[in-house]
Amino acid sequence: MKQKTWPAASDGSHFKSLNLYRPTTSLFHPTPRHSRLNQLPSSQPSNFSTLPFDILTKIGSSLNHPDLKSSSLVCTSWRDGLTPLREAMLFVMWGKKFKHGRGGVRKNLGKALDSFMKGVVRGSTLAMVDAGLIYWEMGRKEDGVALYRRAAELGDHNGECNLGISYLQVEPPNQKEAFKWLYKASVAGHARAQYQLALCLHQGRGVQRDLTEAGKWYLRAAEGGYTRAMYNTSLCYLSGEGLVHSHRQAKKWMKRAAECGHRKAQYEHGLLLFSVRTSCEQNHVFLS
Repeated sequence: MKQKTWPAASDGSHFKSLNLYRPTTSLFHPTPRHSRLNQLPSSQPSNFSTLPFDILTKIGSSLNHPDLKSSSLVCTSWRDGLTPLREAMLFVMWGKKFKHGRGGVRKNLGKALDSFMKGVVRGSTLAMVDAGLIYWEMGRKEDGVALYRRAAELGDHNGECNLGISYLQVEPPNQKEAFKWLYKASVAGHARAQYQLALCLHQGRGVQRDLTEAGKWYLRAAEGGYTRAMYNTSLCYLSGEGLVHSHRQAKKWMKRAAECGHRKAQYEHGLLLFSVRTSCEQNHVFLS
């Protein structure tokens, strides 16, 4: 899906010549045993092995492969209940091989989609997101959005992010729904969603235009390693739009974006270095 970066000149931006996943959360938190017990009502059973399989599948639907394997070792009941998701993970891995032509197999989108859909049937949100992306690329956007929504409603942050971006790009766009889902993924630490949320705030899409909030989310996405956000964060510091003017911070983030391969950042960083060098030489001549 094509993405817009820095807002166009028509919205009043000063950057007329510049066109403008993440922390992971674990299933288990290292909380002291007595603290966990104190949080449970006395009438609530503490034997989680008795959870119904449908609830267990819903809880584990968005787990990655390592967490899924660890969860399956908790007890026999969990091992049996998570069997469909472990099977789904195998279909997801084969789907990625067919999609990208890796692991000794030829690229075949039809077989990739078939593998992902087998994972979807078994309840994996990872499969839902991958299948949704193929549908979107095939032009079957409604099917793609439907799968993104299923994944998002199960708490998958990639699904929330993709759903938000999709609502911005469908015809007609649904900007309020887009902002809602991008915000959910952003507060969970999804860097790409944070960047897209910042663009919405910067452009006033689905929400009132707020440069201060946009600058905050650009910075958070940049700190999360999102390259485009690093570039936009630098421009915010350079102009004082959304972030307090700081040439030092602007140079820092422009350099990071350049080191990550952002072409415009590489060009702008070169200009910054040249301007600093020229300024130093001029000062030296003036002082002498």
